[in-house]
Amino acid sequence: MTSAVVFFVLAVSVGTLALDNGLMRTPPMGWLAWERFRCDIDCDHDPKNCISEKLFMDMADRLAEDGWRELGYEYVNIDDCWSSMERDANGRLQPDPKRFPSGIPHLAQYVHDRGLKLGIYGDLGTHTCGGYPGTTLDKVATDAQTFADWGIDMLKLDGCYSNATEQEQGYPLMSKALNATGRPIGYSCSWPAYQGGLPPKVNYTLLGEICNLWRNYGDIQDSWSSVLSIADWFFDNQDILQPAAGPGRWNDPDMLIIGDFGLSVDQSRSQMALWAIMAAPLFMSNDLRSLDSRSRAVLQNKGVIAINQDPLGVQGRRLIKEQSGVEVFWRPLSSDASALVFFSRREDMPFRYQTSLKKLNYTAGVYQIYDIYQEKALSPIKDVSDFVVSINPSGVVMWYVYPAKKMHRDAMLYGPSLHRHGNRFAPPTHL
Repeated sequence: MTSAVVFFVLAVSVGTLALDNGLMRTPPMGWLAWERFRCDIDCDHDPKNCISEKLFMDMADRLAEDGWRELGYEYVNIDDCWSSMERDANGRLQPDPKRFPSGIPHLAQYVHDRGLKLGIYGDLGTHTCGGYPGTTLDKVATDAQTFADWGIDMLKLDGCYSNATEQEQGYPLMSKALNATGRPIGYSCSWPAYQGGLPPKVNYTLLGEICNLWRNYGDIQDSWSSVLSIADWFFDNQDILQPAAGPGRWNDPDMLIIGDFGLSVDQSRSQMALWAIMAAPLFMSNDLRSLDSRSRAVLQNKGVIAINQDPLGVQGRRLIKEQSGVEVFWRPLSSDASALVFFSRREDMPFRYQTSLKKLNYTAGVYQIYDIYQEKALSPIKDVSDFVVSINPSGVVMWYVYPAKKMHRDAMLYGPSLHRHGNRFAPPTHL
């Protein structure tokens, strides 16, 4: 099948309805507390890292002052363990008074004043996964209105301490309740992760109508093996998962762990590239106050972000899985462009992989290539011409691929800055 035919099939598949809040037309981006900071509530002995308003204010400052916000990282997301162990006298959730003494509305205003958005965590069950008050079916409307009153911009609704029947009722109910508040609140559903992630237990058509994004699989851990297991599950099931994604509704393979303790630089580039190919939400879970420069460079790479944020919103696919340990991934992008990722699972040495664009189902023609991580344009390639990429162990080579004829036409329109802006990749104006 030619890439043009595949592109048409994929583009048609994104036409179903999404949650009626107008949000997250491209995958949401931001920072999320869970993987890095978990349920650390010991503010007496670990005040810098405990789940408290100070932690989220610190991360909001970093997003606003260190160039993240301008790249699209706009959400500051609270996860579990933020609340008091008891609801208030009116049956409303309330934050822990010691760790959030100023209250959530104050924190929301602090975040909003910096041009950012605040996300919060809830659980459709008797308790959250950390043992805090959950949102039972009779509390759905109350909690949705509470979040709206507080100025919340996104809700992640987990599924601990609930059953399949309660989830089937509760997740759509919360969607309606959030819409009823009149406040645009992005809605992240963990429903499919609690039902195995696949049909017949999971109805992705319904999910696309009630949720902006959803967790399909287990939590990511701070290790390369965890990244691999998640990527394998998503691409092994791509025929089911890929059609479910599109503007306003995204599969969520969980957080970026780049800048923590478990990944090398090459593995960090691999996670970023694979998540971009998957059109995945990009929620970092790290300590932005002490992030090393190499991790920052990966997370702030404008080319990867532009591919992830492509407005067409088509999730990419794995094309080839070689016995050599090399895998090739492809994602169609706006204006006849595409992204290619060459990934090596090998652990021995850089591997020289030979192929051609024709073998990767590209139509006849000449293509311009931009190497995302080298941040430079390569020589044009004919579809029939073999080429070799050298891929580091557990690393990637990531290309932005564009028809040369169309590129020449756009260069006439947009000028010589089409692909270079200083030392950074500047995507074409139409992306």
